Amino acid sequence: MNNHILLIDDDESLRRVTEYNLAKAGFSVKTAANAQQGIDSFQRHPPELVVTDVELGDASGLELLKRFKQEAPDVPVIIITAYGSIEMAVQAMHQGAFTFITKPFDRDTLILSCRKALEMQSLKIRARSLSQEINRLTGVEGMVTVNSAMAELLHTALKVAESDATVLISGESGTGKEVLARLIHQHSQRKKEPFMAVNCAAIPAPLIESELFGHVKGAFTGAVQNRQGRFQAAHHGTLFLDEIGELLPEMQVKFLRVLQEKQVEPVGSDRTETVDVRIIAATNRDLRAEISKGNFRDDLFYRLSVIPLHLPPLRDRREDIPALVAHFLKRHEAPPQVSFTPGALARLQSYHWPGNIRELQNVVERCIILREKDAIDEAEILLPGRTSSSDPSLPDIPPEGLSLEEVEKGLILKALAISKGNRSEAARLLKIPRHVLIYRLEKYSLDS
Repeated sequence: MNNHILLIDDDESLRRVTEYNLAKAGFSVKTAANAQQGIDSFQRHPPELVVTDVELGDASGLELLKRFKQEAPDVPVIIITAYGSIEMAVQAMHQGAFTFITKPFDRDTLILSCRKALEMQSLKIRARSLSQEINRLTGVEGMVTVNSAMAELLHTALKVAESDATVLISGESGTGKEVLARLIHQHSQRKKEPFMAVNCAAIPAPLIESELFGHVKGAFTGAVQNRQGRFQAAHHGTLFLDEIGELLPEMQVKFLRVLQEKQVEPVGSDRTETVDVRIIAATNRDLRAEISKGNFRDDLFYRLSVIPLHLPPLRDRREDIPALVAHFLKRHEAPPQVSFTPGALARLQSYHWPGNIRELQNVVERCIILREKDAIDEAEILLPGRTSSSDPSLPDIPPEGLSLEEVEKGLILKALAISKGNRSEAARLLKIPRHVLIYRLEKYSLDS
């Protein structure tokens, strides 16, 4: 069992007996002889349960109860009281105590009360975890904004949710494209049906057709039984296709046919299956640019972008950062007294956030875990790739921000100048593979 209990009682003999009985029952017990010792122990070694007498030498158990509930609302508190102070015990119940036990009490009563309190605490934690998971799955988590453009986008998304129109969500990685897709699904008439998410970039090209459309037994080596595809699994629901720009041209043709005919043909089968699926696609690429390069079909693009929604990067909605920080503090169950100082928030708002909201969430979680004190200040925020806020090896970021693409283009041009146009040498200077450099040159139209 080994649940950690803090026992506070100024009666030494009763405290020792109670400690012995709790330890024998399998609990881990720390004791305090007065209120101040109890406060110190509570802060140094946060318990899972507090058992305290009402009458303490230097303070009232009710005062401790109030303080503990402010610092850690989920920690249950059991009050021990004499018969003459039952009214005080009832008052404690109104202030949040789990229960009270009257003196003299037997060992079994105390142990049973402790077990019930800890079980209730465990259920609360599980319920909160389940609630957070429901929020994640239904897509409402992370949609925190005071930005007018973002608010307008959410308003549009909720209107779109009422229809079955195909939606194309664009935006950089980490901006919340899947979150927005789940939000649309949750507010649609299909919300009670499946929401299936597929990352097209994460599935090897030879397997993507089987993953989407399914296959029959014997269709290829390893196909030992019939397998349902994501389209069939999402029947009557929503299929979210992330990184749709990664589909190879031959798969784009097959995918377009499914969108047009509402039928899929499993790999190895000569029979088609009708599917009723709402499609939401997402990409971090500029699909129009990919069309001009011949990498993406224009007819598929127009079929997907019936309703185009563009999620702005976090650097374009910096005013949302304080609200997002508060959201992530709550999500990661930081104690209520933990906060970011104005200087720390200003530091976060001046950063360019290449990883967007996902990166901000990671930074907040790291600060919660590694904090030295409850008020997290600027010095405690070590952003990725930086050892301090004044790293001379990195360019300064002005309050209005800067273009990461322009910085990258500048570095590429500088490396090419140093290498006198030798791409292999330029790639070596930039510490990237040659094919990545060539991709960047094409992306920024620098290959000439």
